[in-house]
Amino acid sequence: MSLYPLIESRLPADRSRPIILTPDGTEISCAALIDRAARMAAVLRANGVVPGDRVAARVEKSWDVIALVLACLRTGAVHLPLNTGYTASEIAYFLGDAEPRVFVFDPAAAGMAEEATRAGAVGLTLGVNGDGTLAEATDAAAPDPEIAERSDDDLAAILYTSGTTGRSKGAMLTHGNLASNALTLHEIWGFREGDVLLHALPLFHTHGLFVAANIMLLNGGTLILLPKFDADEILKLMPKATCMMGVPTFYTRLLDHPGLTKEATKTMRLFVSGSAPLLAETHIAFEARTGHRILERYGMTETCMNTSNPLDGDRRAGTVGLPLPGVAVRVCDKDARILPPGEVGVLEVKGPNVFKGYWRMPEKTIEEFRPDGFFITGDNAVIAEDGYVTIVGRDKDLIITGGFNVYPKEVEDVLATLPEVKESAVIGLPHPDFGEAVAAVIVPAPGVTLDHKAIIAKAAESLAKFKVPKVIFETAELPRNTMGKVQKAAMRKDHAETFTAKAKASVS
Repeated sequence: MSLYPLIESRLPADRSRPIILTPDGTEISCAALIDRAARMAAVLRANGVVPGDRVAARVEKSWDVIALVLACLRTGAVHLPLNTGYTASEIAYFLGDAEPRVFVFDPAAAGMAEEATRAGAVGLTLGVNGDGTLAEATDAAAPDPEIAERSDDDLAAILYTSGTTGRSKGAMLTHGNLASNALTLHEIWGFREGDVLLHALPLFHTHGLFVAANIMLLNGGTLILLPKFDADEILKLMPKATCMMGVPTFYTRLLDHPGLTKEATKTMRLFVSGSAPLLAETHIAFEARTGHRILERYGMTETCMNTSNPLDGDRRAGTVGLPLPGVAVRVCDKDARILPPGEVGVLEVKGPNVFKGYWRMPEKTIEEFRPDGFFITGDNAVIAEDGYVTIVGRDKDLIITGGFNVYPKEVEDVLATLPEVKESAVIGLPHPDFGEAVAAVIVPAPGVTLDHKAIIAKAAESLAKFKVPKVIFETAELPRNTMGKVQKAAMRKDHAETFTAKAKASVS
C-alpha cells in the first residue's frame, strides 16, 4: 500500500497521454510528471531529506505542487501542506512543531525565508510559473530513479487541523490511509478511462489533494488544474470535462450564473460536494437547472472520506449518504453508549482511512479514540434505519467557512491580545455564499470606543483571511449561564440573519 508505486502502476501504459491541463492550454504528460517528480526527489535528497523527514510547503497552486507531493512520496518524506493564507506567525508554529527538513514557499511570500531559518529548515522557493530555487534546481537535476520503500503504516502526510483549546493539531496520515481511501472512492464513484476532472480546489486541503488529485492519478485520467474557482472559467471549460468536485460555495455561485444550464453540463457525469454542509435547497435547485443530482459525501482531515451518497441509487438531499466499504460508523451519547437508529449523538468512525494519531500529542490521540478503535469525530449526527447518515450539527463550536475549518478559540486568542478588547466570543453565522461566516461579539475595554474596521485589520495581521471576522458586534457583557459558560447558541440566534437578510434584500 505504499502510495507512490501504487500511483505509478495505475498510470496509462502510454505515458505520452496528458494527465494535467492548465487553463492556458498547456498539457503535462504522464511521462513529464514522473520525470519532474524524479528530478525534484533528487533535489530533496541533495538537501538532506531521508525517509520520515517532513517537507513543508506553503505554495500557490500549480502542477509543480503535484510533482512535489510525488517527490516526497518517492523519497519517503512526509508531506506537510500549509494553507497559503497562513500568516508568518501561524507558519512559525507549524514549522516549530513539525520540524521539517525542508520548507518550500512562494518566492513572493514575505517573511517565509526568515521562518525557515528560525526553524532550522532548508528554505526553497517554488512559484506558479516554474520559478524559484526549487524549480531551478529541479530543472538542472538528473532524475533520481530510487523509490524509498514504505509500508502502509508509514506516514505519508501531516495535515494540521485547528484546535479547540489552543494551537492546531497535526493529523498523521499514512500511506495505507490515503491509498485505501482513494482506491475506494475511485471504485464507488465509477471513475473510468476518459474521465476529465475540473479541479478548482486548493492543493493544501484533503479534498483537493487526497481526494480529487489522488483519485485522478490512480485513474490515469486528466486534471484540468485551475488556480481557483471562477464560475465563468468553469463553465467555459465544462464541455471538456466529465466530473467536478467542489465545496457548496462552488454550487451556489454556479447557480447565480445565467450560463448554468442543462446544455452547459451535458458532458458531465458527476458533481461531488463536500468540506461543508450542502443545503438541501442548493441540491434541489441544481438538479432543477441542470438535471444533475449533486453527490454529497462526508469526510474530515483526520479520516479523509467516511460516507458518500451512492453513484447509482438514492442521493438524498441533506444527507451525506452511507458508510464507505470497509468503514464502520455509529452514533454515541456523551457516556459512549451506542444509540439506536434515529437518535442524535456524536458520530464515531473506524476503518483503514482513519489517521494514525496527532503528531507529538499522544494524550490527545488517546482522548479522541475509543478503546475499540473508533475515532470520535465531534460531529453530531443521526443514522437512519437504512444506514443513511445526516450531520445535524457540530460539537466544539467549529465554524466551517467556504470549506475551511475555523475554531473560535484561535480567533479569540488573537482578539484577546488587542488592548481595545476586554473579552470576546467568536461564532459562525449562516452565510449564503460561504455556508458560515466568522463573527466576533466583543466586550470593549473600559472607556474604549471600538473601531470595527481597525479590529478586523489587526486580526488579519495574525490570522489567515478565512479566519478573520467578517463582522463585529459590541455588547456590555457576554451572555453566560449559571456556571459562567458563554452561551454562544444564544448569540448565534440573536445574529442569525446578519448575512441572510442582506442576501434576501439584495435579491428583492
